[in-house]
Amino acid sequence: MHKHIDYYLTHLKQDIPAGVVVFLVALPLCLGIALASGAPLFSGIIAGMVGGIVVSWLSGSQLSVSGPAAGLTVIVYNAIEQLGSFQGFLVCVVLAGVIQLILGFLKAGIISAFFPSSVIKGMLAAIGLILIIKQIPHAVGYDVSFEGDESYMQETAASSFNELILSFSAFSPGATIISAGALLILILWETAFFKRCKFASLFPGALVAVAWGIAYNSLALHWMPDFAVTGKHLVTLPVAGSFNEFLDFFTFPDFSFITNPEIYVIAFTLAIIASIESLLCLEAVDKLDPLKRTAPTNRELKAQGTGNIISGLLGGLPMTTVIVRSSANINAGGRTRIASFVHGILLFISVVYLTHYLNLIPLACLAAILLQTGFKLAKPQLFLSLYRQGMGQFLPFLVTIIAILLTDLLQGILIGICVGLFFVIKANYQASISLHQKDEHHYVLSLNKDVSFLNKSLLRRFLSQINENSTVLIDASKAQFIDHDIIETIQDFIQAAPDDNIKVELQELSVNLP
Repeated sequence: MHKHIDYYLTHLKQDIPAGVVVFLVALPLCLGIALASGAPLFSGIIAGMVGGIVVSWLSGSQLSVSGPAAGLTVIVYNAIEQLGSFQGFLVCVVLAGVIQLILGFLKAGIISAFFPSSVIKGMLAAIGLILIIKQIPHAVGYDVSFEGDESYMQETAASSFNELILSFSAFSPGATIISAGALLILILWETAFFKRCKFASLFPGALVAVAWGIAYNSLALHWMPDFAVTGKHLVTLPVAGSFNEFLDFFTFPDFSFITNPEIYVIAFTLAIIASIESLLCLEAVDKLDPLKRTAPTNRELKAQGTGNIISGLLGGLPMTTVIVRSSANINAGGRTRIASFVHGILLFISVVYLTHYLNLIPLACLAAILLQTGFKLAKPQLFLSLYRQGMGQFLPFLVTIIAILLTDLLQGILIGICVGLFFVIKANYQASISLHQKDEHHYVLSLNKDVSFLNKSLLRRFLSQINENSTVLIDASKAQFIDHDIIETIQDFIQAAPDDNIKVELQELSVNLP
């Protein structure tokens, strides 16, 4: 245990500032996702608090951040409408958590091993591009769509692009100055000079960018009101006058809904989608982790299940591991679970005591932080490196990006996985059997590793290429498994071979001829 404490203490100077950055990014997202879900605003904050304070310690991942997920908003919105009660919906969240716990104990986390690497990279790049598309309107002060800024084209890709175009004709000079200044600070903080500078290393760029936004806006309100931002361009938190008022924000589940059969359908849907989304994000976080640690997937399902049970009991939204906040954590220099824990504690403190100060933060500087995160996720170098790896890697990557942009995270991933599997099958299909012609009348047909029924047509094609009056050696010495269909095809060929004066020799292959 002492070793663990020392490990966390060693990284405190990176984790605390990273936790502050994640908190600043998470705050408007928690509110936005609650608004988009048709739930009380505070329910998003509760899910964020539980994700940071509880799930960060239960999860096996050091860098993932859990909280309310944009990918669940449509399900949540429809479920609340269908049940006609938010308190009834909370019962679904608790039950979904129980199902996730059971899945964890049943070791269902193994499915994450079947997500191809190119598809996970495509998911990260797509989320990076979505962040850029969604945050540019905030960066220039065109805040029509408050919800869904985190991710998956909530309204449809067309309206998101439309909003992006409209934002350039209706921008606010104040928001543009704030985001441009914040981006400049973030870029400077990445340069070698600032990395060497002792003062700069004490304060992460994202925190300095937020400080710049508050300072500029406070001065502009006083001296140049036309160049300042107000109202919906600032963070908007529900203000509690006292601790008792804060306690009134909590809602509790109405367990009289437990007899309603619709509850179980919604709970199961939430559990499955939240689990898949969490496992996908966990894989992605492992890829982004500078220390290349691998998180246990079954433990993640148990952690998310426990988190959803607690969130549902307190009046919070369902949660998942969320890639945007996790990437912001890694981007800000987070190293251990302390960063996520700090973000949860700050969410708690902020809604009790600091709302007046947090409501001074312009959304434009948070947009700048997310724009930088988006660029890091969708770097041009990533596209180039996958292109150089060949079409088998590049096409699933590209298809995943386009599919996520046009649909949503889960549908896009499923399309990407189908394309990825096609290339895997194609590669195995070609590699399982090979035909080598030594000279005009001598051939070697090699059966390599696993030869399944999928290779039957390829085998027939190779056998048809063998000329008359030839000798063919069928070598199965490298094969670990040969399907019955393949054996039958070889039997048929051996029986027909004398007609073409073809002599067949077998190596480590027993074939029963009639």
